[in-house]
Amino acid sequence: MIDKLEFFIALAKAEHFGRAAEECGVTQPTLSAGIKQLEDTLGVMLVQRGSRFQGLTPEGQRVLEWARRIVGDARTMREEMKAARRGLAGHVRIAAIPTALAMTPRLTTPFRSKHPSVTFSILSRTSIEVLTLLQNFEIDVGITYLENEPLGRVASVPLYSERYQLITAAGNPYSECNSVTWREVAALPLCLLTPDMQNRRIINRHLEEVGVVPRPTLESNSMIVLFSHIRTGKWSSIMPLNLAETFGFVEPIRAIPIVEPDASHIVGLVAAHREPHTPLVSALLHEARLIAAELGPFQ
Repeated sequence: MIDKLEFFIALAKAEHFGRAAEECGVTQPTLSAGIKQLEDTLGVMLVQRGSRFQGLTPEGQRVLEWARRIVGDARTMREEMKAARRGLAGHVRIAAIPTALAMTPRLTTPFRSKHPSVTFSILSRTSIEVLTLLQNFEIDVGITYLENEPLGRVASVPLYSERYQLITAAGNPYSECNSVTWREVAALPLCLLTPDMQNRRIINRHLEEVGVVPRPTLESNSMIVLFSHIRTGKWSSIMPLNLAETFGFVEPIRAIPIVEPDASHIVGLVAAHREPHTPLVSALLHEARLIAAELGPFQ
């Protein structure tokens, strides 16, 4: 039954029989037969069939929720038994929003010191993609904003508050100021993340709150691209201070607090909402709580 539920989850994600079969490592007839057997067992149609995949039936949507829960529990059981035999080991998959990538070593480094048999993959993804990957079992945990847009049912641990700075070169307007307002920042040639990033949507909202329409002169989904343009001395950006500090800015690059309003937004670790979690995820949530306690009240 578990393998057939995994076939069904893969089909719902891929929306294509061939791609789902490839992801599961089976032939397309094997996958189709497995889903048909699942339908026969449950006594309902799960998939709207035609010459190609046409979506799930209403019953299929409901079964998908159960399938994710059951498959998640089965994987948790297997991981827990493996940990009981060999200790904590395995591979951890993390997806983080771009502005949080710089803090991931604070999680992975002490975690691996305690559990040297664990390896990691870290992906840069939008906040929406983080949640989708969690739902589809493609990552173990995510790092994303906790309070701005709906998260759905997840377990979360707040880590720190993201506070915003004008990052600009010496000699540019406001580069010698102790602080700058959102309205003043809007007048500069800005390079910002693309609108599919929640960080950009947050920045847009704060600019709109002071009556300014955001019009950046450059957009990118890469922080490296933004930093490279700032270093030319011809561009400025709006970034969290903790991220700017990671790149080791020295003169002539300045980081100036943005006020009116002095905005902050909480970033944290998220995992699928299920109990129990796998041993690896439980240990990561525990490590995140230690980091949050060390950093203080969301600093």
